[in-house]
Amino acid sequence: MNRYPRDFRGHGPDAPDAQWPNGAKIAISLVLNYEEGGENNLLHGDAQSEAFLSDIAGAAPWPGLRHWNMESIYDYGARAGFWRLHRLFTTRDLPVTVYGVTSALARNPEQVAAMQAAGWEIASHGLKWVDHRDMPEEDERAQIAESFRLHEEVTGAAPQGWYTGRCSMNTVRLTAETRKLAWISDTYDDDLPYWREVGDHDQLVIPYTLEANDMRFATAPGYITGGQFFDYLKDSFDTLYAEGAEGRAKMFSIGLHNRLIGRPGKIAGLQRFLDYAQGHEGVWFPRRIDIARHWAATHPHQRFERPSQMARARFVARFGGIFEHSAWIAERAFDLELGPAHDSATGLHAALTRMFRSARPQERMGVLTAHPDLAGKLAAAKRLTPESTAEQASAALDALTDAERARFQQLNTDYVAKHGFPFIIAVRDHDKDSILAAFAARIANDTATEFATACAQVERIAHLRLKDILP
Repeated sequence: MNRYPRDFRGHGPDAPDAQWPNGAKIAISLVLNYEEGGENNLLHGDAQSEAFLSDIAGAAPWPGLRHWNMESIYDYGARAGFWRLHRLFTTRDLPVTVYGVTSALARNPEQVAAMQAAGWEIASHGLKWVDHRDMPEEDERAQIAESFRLHEEVTGAAPQGWYTGRCSMNTVRLTAETRKLAWISDTYDDDLPYWREVGDHDQLVIPYTLEANDMRFATAPGYITGGQFFDYLKDSFDTLYAEGAEGRAKMFSIGLHNRLIGRPGKIAGLQRFLDYAQGHEGVWFPRRIDIARHWAATHPHQRFERPSQMARARFVARFGGIFEHSAWIAERAFDLELGPAHDSATGLHAALTRMFRSARPQERMGVLTAHPDLAGKLAAAKRLTPESTAEQASAALDALTDAERARFQQLNTDYVAKHGFPFIIAVRDHDKDSILAAFAARIANDTATEFATACAQVERIAHLRLKDILP
């Protein structure tokens, strides 16, 4: 099977309204990354110093050495930045989700106590704040298990959410396979939560952000002043708030770090944004666990049989009749690079029509001649396929008067005599009168024009049939 795993469709063109509590137009998730004490450091058993997300321009790891300046910047986050942020959020009674690196939490007991006293959610940010890119799968699985153990030991409860950050290609699957998490956030691919099927387990994903994130103070291009951060947050808020007012409410994640936004000149931009957002009606500030609970209750996952996951025999049996009596189209489509994007009516239709369009002219002609006459002898003898029977009934072609039936039969005879294939039209787009009008008009066309028109109508019929059985 030639299958492509990336999901470009997501919620599709008609994303659900989040239906946030009390009719909120936007959900703002404030996320505080707590990494101080979990970063790369010889003291932590690592081979080099940290080099990521600090105010040191062009920082690079120092193999085999501690980096005093880097350590002191991380220390600032724990010693000063955290408490400045804690005062900001608690005085405004704003709930926060903490992405807590477990080993960092263990080294920062007073900060953990303050998080808990404030009612903040403490999710897992992995065992250590290190890059998992090249970590063997078994090693990463072991670190995930140890993070769960240590997290419960330090906080008194297991984490309900997870975000690794510097993850591997295995991280999302491995965390989902624990079956212990209400949500995971190692994706950046949507403005709404969604469900991910991992084996027989349905895992809720709450996407995160790397752009509405103070990490841009430490990257290029990035923010220089708190005002730039405010401008970006405000523009994001205004766009999402307007969408929510139109019935398309979304989620807005804001990523924060003690050692970055916790600096006086940077936090001013965040303060201005909170003033702005809290000045609007219909703004919900949930923890991520609150979002997860709401989504699970309001938008529970519904599994369906996905074309991209079917075996060949099942695929052909299910879709072989979408193009009338032409199972070969489904057989060829099965060998394409199918993926999640083809698990919808429009997506699978694209795959099937590719095979129809690339077929030899004689094969396409065979598809046309496989279609029955409208209101013809097969219909009278009740020998149409179930799909054709339902389609002709939708336009009342099964309830013609004797005169109307005679008219259709004469047109059928004349059309086939001229063009060599039956008159084909997507009857569900029409009523009886408009079908007769199209019949009378098209019979005068040249055969090349009618061949192209009939093929287009075959594709339209296929799309309507797929919409009956797929999202």
